[in-house]
Amino acid sequence: MPVNAALKSYLETRRSTPAFQMSEPGPSRDEIMELLTIASRVPDHGKLAPWRFIVYAGAERERLSEELAKVAMARNPAMAEDMIKVEKNRLTRAPVVIAVVSCAKPHVKIPEWEQVLSAGAVCLNLSMAAQSLGYASNWLTEWFAFDESVFDLLGVKPGERVAGFIHIGTQKMHPGERVRPDVPSLVTFSGE
Repeated sequence: MPVNAALKSYLETRRSTPAFQMSEPGPSRDEIMELLTIASRVPDHGKLAPWRFIVYAGAERERLSEELAKVAMARNPAMAEDMIKVEKNRLTRAPVVIAVVSCAKPHVKIPEWEQVLSAGAVCLNLSMAAQSLGYASNWLTEWFAFDESVFDLLGVKPGERVAGFIHIGTQKMHPGERVRPDVPSLVTFSGE
């Protein structure tokens, strides 16, 4: 089997860019649709597509960030000014933020866990698809991915879960390398 050197090189050096290190431009609507088409090519036992996408762009990111900040400040009235600024910019750090929403449901043959894993695979594929088109990306969750009280605000339906918010934009600077796991210490070979 021939080696795909370009893909191998990319995977060996793949690196997320912190969302705060992104700027305009972000992907166009057509590029977003291309990214989502690529992202959907994941393992999906039963062809259930147990996930969906919510695209946050333009001024809506600012409005949602302000609303999220209000919730955070109501819960923590003594919040420091620097943290208030963080809260007010949650969805504005990158030009486009795409929520990958897990819609896993009980199924007679496909365990919910497999459906949840499929949504996780979509997150990684979406991040890599963005990078394949020359954009920076970062897969984040943060507090509001787990707080059902803000799901309606974000467009997440009852019974759904947020697998991740994929931030996509143009890289301002290379983030550098980070410490990676010691793979040999994580491997057990069975049967040898």
